[in-house]
Formats: sequence, C-alpha cells, structure tokens
Amino acid sequence: MTSPRRTLGKTDVQISPIGLGCMGMSDFYGTADDAKSTALIHHALDVGMNHFDTADMYGPWTNEKLLGAALKDRRDEAIIATKFGVMRDENGGWLGINGKPEYVHSACDASLKRLGIDTIDLYYQHRPDPNTPIEETVGAMAELVKAGKVRYLGLSEASADQIRRAHEVHPITALQTEYSLWTRDPEDEILDTCKELGITFVAYSPLGRGFLTGAIKSPEDFAEDDFRRGNPRFMGENFQKNLELVDAVQSMAESKGVTPAQLALSWLLHRADHIIAIPGTTKQHRFDENIGANDVNLSPEDMAFLDENLPVGAASGDRY
Repeated sequence: MTSPRRTLGKTDVQISPIGLGCMGMSDFYGTADDAKSTALIHHALDVGMNHFDTADMYGPWTNEKLLGAALKDRRDEAIIATKFGVMRDENGGWLGINGKPEYVHSACDASLKRLGIDTIDLYYQHRPDPNTPIEETVGAMAELVKAGKVRYLGLSEASADQIRRAHEVHPITALQTEYSLWTRDPEDEILDTCKELGITFVAYSPLGRGFLTGAIKSPEDFAEDDFRRGNPRFMGENFQKNLELVDAVQSMAESKGVTPAQLALSWLLHRADHIIAIPGTTKQHRFDENIGANDVNLSPEDMAFLDENLPVGAASGDRY
C-alpha cells in the first residue's frame, strides 16, 4: 500500500486521497464494535492514512468520542473532520437542521469536548439550514477560526450558489457531497464550482453505500437495523436494476486484476485532482482494499468505458 497525498483546498495541508469515513463504526450499518473500530483507526495511521471523517450526529454523539479516544496519543498524525447542524435526540430521533450562529458555537464546543482536542482541523456545516442564511452560519464558523477552535471550514450538500455565497464570507476549504459511479449529480455544477474556487471536493459514499463493491447480492445481506433496507435504491425493482450496473464494474475490474471497489475509487481520483474520497468500513481487509485503489491506473479508454456503462442518472431510485 502507498500513502500519496493531495493538497487540501488552498492550504498547505497534505491529505490522503482516500480517507476513512467513520460513521458506520457507530451508526446506521448495524452493531458497533468500538474495540474493532479503534484497532482499524490505529491501523490506518500505521499505513500512513491521515484523514478521518465524523460528525456530531453519528451515534448520536458517540462516534466523535470513539474517534477522539482512538487518536488521543496520535493527534498530530491525523486530520480530523467533523460536522454540525443535523440535530438528533438521545434516542436517535431527528430534530431538524440548525445553522443559527449561537448553535454553531455551542455545537463546536460540544464536539471539541467529545473529541478531546483543542482544534478541529476541518469543520463542516452538515446540511444548509433553509431557515438561516448561509452567510450568517458561515460568519459564525469564521469566528471559530479566529478563536482557534477550527482550522478550516467546509460545507456538505450545499448548492453551487450556496458555496459561492459562503466563500465570500470566509474561504471554504472543502465541500462534501455524495459522489460515485452511480451518484453523479455533482457533475452538473458542483465539481466545476469547487475547482474554480480552489475547494477540495470530498466524495462520501464513493462505493454507493457498498453496492459498487459487488458484495451485496440481496437486501437480505443487510442486518435488520441497517438503514439501507429502507433506502429506495436497495428495494424491489430498483435493487435488481442496479445490480446490472455493478456487472460492468465487475467485468472491468476482473480484466484489470483489481477489485470492483478499487476500480470505483480509482475512477473518482482520476476524475480530477481536487477530488478525494472517504469510503467507510469497519473491516481492516476492506480498508486495505480501498487504500489499494491509490495504485490503480486507469486509461482514458477505461474512463470512457465506465462513463458509457454507468452514465449520469443510471442508478434506479432516489438517494434517500
């Protein structure tokens, strides 16, 4: 495995092109195993990966604690990214989106405490608040930078217009949105906007929530509490239609001697230099497989084949 780097936005920070999304370690994808997850985080550091992505609502609240504890003695080796704005109650219920300035400050203080750190490297607004102008939210986030509580600012699932408006208030370093071979919506405007403004694009769910790995053959493969059981793309006719898309990925992967996951991640990295990915996993062998995508080279002909067989809008069913 190799550990290359890409530049984070317009900073001098060098970040792993393939990081680790930590959400599934605590929520949404079945039973948590903190000891196993901690070992994986340490393994990631050992092989030179430095980008860890979490959020206050994962758990809720437990994922930040897990990551903070795992990185306690190795803080200087990691770039820690977390998010605020999607509120949940202690039972995991959804309470809405909050981008009010006073909430920005209280949420950051709570995340710092859970993570056990003095400064968050990359702080995202998890979702734009439809009831609060993004200028007000980012203005409060900028105050966190001035206070030394946050190094760089990010947005998640923001529109091109919102990105531009936010960037005028304070430089935005990263924009996080779902992007993969079966979710290509960002190609409309977002990718070009980020490139123009010098913003790193962070692709979450880059493996189609595991679907593009080829390992999922039936909805019954999911645990009872796995949220994908209720996701439109994993249900009924949509599931069967989407399996056909995976066939093309598997065919090319076999011809190149790589796995479908490595091919899908390599496709993302070959799209543009300002793109990085944060696949999530709780398994070390899957992590190692994902990192191996750094060494997969795709020709223009390879990229064209994938574009032809998994074009924009090819996936059947809504994202949520």
